[in-house]
Parts: sequence; C-alpha cells; structure tokens
Amino acid sequence: MLINLSDVLTNEGRVETAEVLPEMPAFDNGRESFPVLSKSPVSFTFSHVEKGKARIQGKARMVFGAVCDRCLTEVPVTLDLSFDRLVTSPDREEDEDADDKSFMDGYQLDTETFVYNEVIGNWPAKILCREDCKGLCPKCGQNRNLRDCGCDTFVPDPRMAVIQEIFNRSKEV
Repeated sequence: MLINLSDVLTNEGRVETAEVLPEMPAFDNGRESFPVLSKSPVSFTFSHVEKGKARIQGKARMVFGAVCDRCLTEVPVTLDLSFDRLVTSPDREEDEDADDKSFMDGYQLDTETFVYNEVIGNWPAKILCREDCKGLCPKCGQNRNLRDCGCDTFVPDPRMAVIQEIFNRSKEV
C-alpha cells in the first residue's frame, strides 16, 4: 500500500497518522521463507521536521513460523517492531540524516517495503526453541531435548592428534 506524504513533507507542523495491515503472507530472507502466523496493524505517525523532511514513527507486532536452528522443532518468532525514521522529499538534496530511500517512491511511502525492511533489520541471528536447547545428536539424529540417546559424541581435538599418535605408538612396544 502506498501512503502519500506530500502534505507532511511540505507543510510546517503537519502531523498525520495511519494504520495499515501488512499484506505480507510470508517473510522471505533470501534463503528461507517464514509464514506469517499473526500480525497487528502497523500504526504510523508522520511528522513534519523541516521543509522536505519528515519523521516516520510507529510500531507493530508480527509472529512468524520458524524452526529451531539446533533441534528443528517448530517455534514461533515474535517481532515487536518499533521504528523512528527520517525521510526526505525527492527534490531535496541528499541528506546524511535521512534513512534509506528504498521504501519511498517519489512522495509515496511503500508500506510493504518499509515493513519488510523493519522485519529484516530486527530478525534474530539465531532462532532457538529455548536458551538451553541441546539440539540433535550428530550420530543418530535424536532430539536431545526429549531424551538422551546414549551415543558417544566425543570428538577429539584435531590439534592433539600428534600426541595421540605418540601414545598409540608407545602402546605397541
């Protein structure tokens, strides 16, 4: 959805508000796609800062379906988005204070691109079902959060391989 910001960008003291329900059915980060389980309307407040410059503030809540990076259990990812951005009109010179203009099309704010940028900026680096997730057994694939499989998962330190070789030779003598 496009929202026209020409009044806010050109009229001193102008403040406008809007609520938009994102149309995004899923979040695609380039490697994976995460379905949107629930979403609240995005509340926007547009404020005139100076001639040709406006502030975009607002918040939203979105819940995505994902899997734990360690044990592959399905887990919801809740993002409470809160933003405060500066935008400039297209006829204004480049401003170092203004944020990325990828979500602006002339005087129009593309809300879908704006929300996508906020989601990608707030996406967690690692998704875990819980902080102490034990993950999957590397040998048999058992989810170690449910039960211990008993597999020997000892992996020797490769830097100690030379010493291990010396011990193995001394046992042969």
